[in-house]
Amino acid sequence: MEKNRKSRVGRIVSNKMDKTVVIRVESLRRHPLYHKVIRHVSKFKAHDENNSCNTGDVVRIVETRPLSRDKRWKVVEIIQKKEAVEAVKDELAQVNQEK
Repeated sequence: MEKNRKSRVGRIVSNKMDKTVVIRVESLRRHPLYHKVIRHVSKFKAHDENNSCNTGDVVRIVETRPLSRDKRWKVVEIIQKKEAVEAVKDELAQVNQEK
């Protein structure tokens, strides 16, 4: 039954609402006439049952029944926490300072 549901991966831009997060999904599309590659951005509101997601996390969302006026997606998993990304950036900054 779930094999027909759409799935997206994106970064959380807001978690200020209760049990709701706003996710930014980026995709690359080619212009039909000029054939230039264009970055297209979509924002989705998704249900986060445990309020476990934070701003900057990379998550996977899946399509579900309408939960409110704007929410039609549900957070399935947190792929990457923001702290992990910041730790790598800090480590790279320290290596660059030592050189």
